[in-house]
Amino acid sequence: MHNLEVIAPNLKRSLSGVTTTIVRLLPIQKEMIGIRATGPGLPKDIPHIRLWRTLFLPRDVKRVWHARRNAEMLMGLVLTTIFRRNFKLLFTSAAQRNHSAYTKWLISKMDALIATTPQAASFLDHPATVIMHGVNTNLFHPEDDKRALRNKLGLPHCTLVGCFGRIRPQKGVDLLVDAAIEVLPAFPNVEIVFTGRTTKEFIEFKQQQETKLQSGGLAERVHFLGERPWSELVELYRALDLFVAPARHEGFGLTPLEAMASGVPVIACDGVGAFNAQIEDGETGRLVEKANAEALADALREMLSDRDKLTVKGRAARCHVQQNFRIESEAKAIVQVYRSLLKVS
Repeated sequence: MHNLEVIAPNLKRSLSGVTTTIVRLLPIQKEMIGIRATGPGLPKDIPHIRLWRTLFLPRDVKRVWHARRNAEMLMGLVLTTIFRRNFKLLFTSAAQRNHSAYTKWLISKMDALIATTPQAASFLDHPATVIMHGVNTNLFHPEDDKRALRNKLGLPHCTLVGCFGRIRPQKGVDLLVDAAIEVLPAFPNVEIVFTGRTTKEFIEFKQQQETKLQSGGLAERVHFLGERPWSELVELYRALDLFVAPARHEGFGLTPLEAMASGVPVIACDGVGAFNAQIEDGETGRLVEKANAEALADALREMLSDRDKLTVKGRAARCHVQQNFRIESEAKAIVQVYRSLLKVS
């Protein structure tokens, strides 16, 4: 336990962007610093410590508690104030909106802050280190044999468009459905796959989208695959020809980078999350006005009209991520914050 320097809590069982971040970073960071995750919903190969054991860690060693949610900030405060554990508290904020009074109070108790974008930092009342997300370009890479991969995954052999994330209005699922209804009749060899969980409160929303697709004659060409295992999602990216991120709101938005690292160009909404920084408009994909189904349809039509340009943009997207958004850079920058808190070089 004396070699343990950082704990990354994940106090949410279901798959989320925060969970994905921890899963991506820890295998790299464990080679740089003593770090383990704690909490449910994590793969078995991630370095892990049982949550109850954090209550009994020796007090003679200073450690970092790296929270990414309110519940995790609160847990860190409980550990330091009630159980008197020797933690420095760090919080990463991705939200690009005003925080609630409760969240602001929690943030005020942290020893250091990280923001995933300059916009997220601007909504914090305290100084923050801006560290943008990166992706594992070894894990996410182009596919040499898409036909074989699609056979394995049970996907159609056509021009395949993907949209990954929870099925809810925030993610702009309805915008892509509306754009598909307008565009796909002119492109009979194009199909769309959505992945992501539909929680109880958005079941009716999903049903509305399916009804629209049925009325538009596209029910057999637009597929809702539900929540898929992480290992399958990685392969699904490689099977695509085009990725769309139509979100109305996003903290950072990692899916475009994962798609681009896989050699897939992206259409995303301007001014949402970090999409502006991720996508070079016209080179690695397209940026369109957010919450505008017509603009999304125009970009979809443009991208689908030339298969060769899709391939060229996909190659450019891969190079862009390799040069600017490697996960190793993100991991090193965060470890530097850890070491600053621990006062080690």
